[in-house]
Amino acid sequence: EDHRPAHQSAPGKTMWKLFPLICLMAGADAYRAGAGVRPGSRVTSMRSAPVMSLDFDESKAMAGDPNAANYRKLSDALKEADVERRKEEEAAEAVMRAEEEKRLRRQKKIETMHAIPDDTPAGKVADFMYRDGVTEVLEQLDHDMIGLIPVKQRVRDIASLLVIDKMRRKLGLDTSIPSLHMCFTGAPGTGKTTVAMKMGQILQRMGYCRQGGVVVATRDDLVGQYVGHTAPKTKEMIKKAFGGILLIDEAYYLYNAANDKDYGQESIEILLNVMENQKDDLIVVLAGYKDRMDKFFSYIPGMSSRIGNHIDFPNYEPDELVEIAQVMARELEYEFAPDSLPVLREYIAKRMELPFFSNARTIRNAIDRARMRQANRLFEEKLAPTSNGNVSPEELKTFTVADMPTAAELIARGDSAIVE
Repeated sequence: EDHRPAHQSAPGKTMWKLFPLICLMAGADAYRAGAGVRPGSRVTSMRSAPVMSLDFDESKAMAGDPNAANYRKLSDALKEADVERRKEEEAAEAVMRAEEEKRLRRQKKIETMHAIPDDTPAGKVADFMYRDGVTEVLEQLDHDMIGLIPVKQRVRDIASLLVIDKMRRKLGLDTSIPSLHMCFTGAPGTGKTTVAMKMGQILQRMGYCRQGGVVVATRDDLVGQYVGHTAPKTKEMIKKAFGGILLIDEAYYLYNAANDKDYGQESIEILLNVMENQKDDLIVVLAGYKDRMDKFFSYIPGMSSRIGNHIDFPNYEPDELVEIAQVMARELEYEFAPDSLPVLREYIAKRMELPFFSNARTIRNAIDRARMRQANRLFEEKLAPTSNGNVSPEELKTFTVADMPTAAELIARGDSAIVE
């Protein structure tokens, strides 16, 4: 019985499969050579048989040898067995090399640890944060994004882990890449894409991804319309996002529980494989409403287990949305007249009660309407006969009460207000 490991099969294992055919051929050759061995009789030793070529001899086939076909089969079988044996030996050698390389890396790490004095400092956390640019990104996150205190804290937690891991590596201590795949849950307009971009910058500066860019995808970008179409589409999006983050918005649409033949399952399987085996090259972020994402994970438990960071984005409060409006206006080089802000807040509070409210996206739409109203107001005022037509810089950059959408307008429009 062969007690060697599975990857070290016996060199002669394949030969025993060929033994009956070899015996038959040896008996035929011996009989024709006058050795007294009749075909079908037992051959006690392969070496005692007359000379038998392991390669097919064309001259025998030309001479009408009845065993020519058997010679050909034997020659091909032996060549195939030799190829299989070489493949098995190469696989065994690869395993041994990998084990040896692992042992050498561990030995080198032990030697490095022994060589470092016990009082050697790893460095200051603030230095690592500043030098790698993490401090700058976190400050931008605080400055650019209003509210979202729990989200910002979770981003800081992840950044802290990455910084400490880098300090451990400096001293040669064992570190492992944490699961950086994420799930962002929350209503539209709560900043999920913006936070994903900031996370990409942090991970890129800390060396956990090469580019730090974010590629946004939906079901239409990943799932095909016919057989054989889904895999190329999914792989193409993965290729675009390699070295950075793939953000899949409304990821629950990938799976259709009502249709077993839906092509979305194929896309999910490809994503699961990449998330597990190529997590050093790609970070996947799934986004969508919390209740729907929870249901999606119940259908695809393997997806939930591969995600180590679940971050919930709460809806903004009215006062926070007013601040967001001021930030958006400032970026466009506008400002609000003091008496216009209470009108805007009243509008926001009423709009939040209506369907399809989208947090910061709704505010962006309100800012766009304010710009159009301001332009129309200035156009009419400066073309009036009583006006000299001159427009001051202050007028060009100021939103007044007359430019603001109002709660009274929402009430008057009723259900049609949901399109704004």
